[in-house]
Amino acid sequence: MGIAFGLHILFAALWVGGMFFGFVCLRPAAAALDAATRTQLWAATLSRFFPIVLLAVPVMLASGLYMNSVEGGMAAMDLRIKLMMIIGVLMMLAFLHVFFAPFQKLKRAVAANNTAQAVKSVAQIRLLVGINLSLGILVVLIASAGKYYLPG
Repeated sequence: MGIAFGLHILFAALWVGGMFFGFVCLRPAAAALDAATRTQLWAATLSRFFPIVLLAVPVMLASGLYMNSVEGGMAAMDLRIKLMMIIGVLMMLAFLHVFFAPFQKLKRAVAANNTAQAVKSVAQIRLLVGINLSLGILVVLIASAGKYYLPG
């Protein structure tokens, strides 16, 4: 179970930390760039970050389900674990939507020098990543402090 737990935490840190960096650090700095350069930067950055998340999603899902099975399955799962699982699945679904819809539009728009469409795609991605970042922070709080505040 130790390897599953380690992989689960590693990929959670990479995913949530990457979203935090992009949203809180890179986004404000990129605002100083013209729209064409800014959308190119986002397309290039997300092209490097999203493969990590594409790996994180199945690793976290598999490791979480494995740890749950070792601990007695769904019937034995406490509220904290149930909340983390529900929120995690919602995050995964939101990410998959971002990856297969607005991100693909962003890449096509950047390749076609369609800055207006690229800006729209970045705005969609920003909204959904902001929601996912909020959910990710909530999961981190539930994982780290939830046992003190949520019933078992």
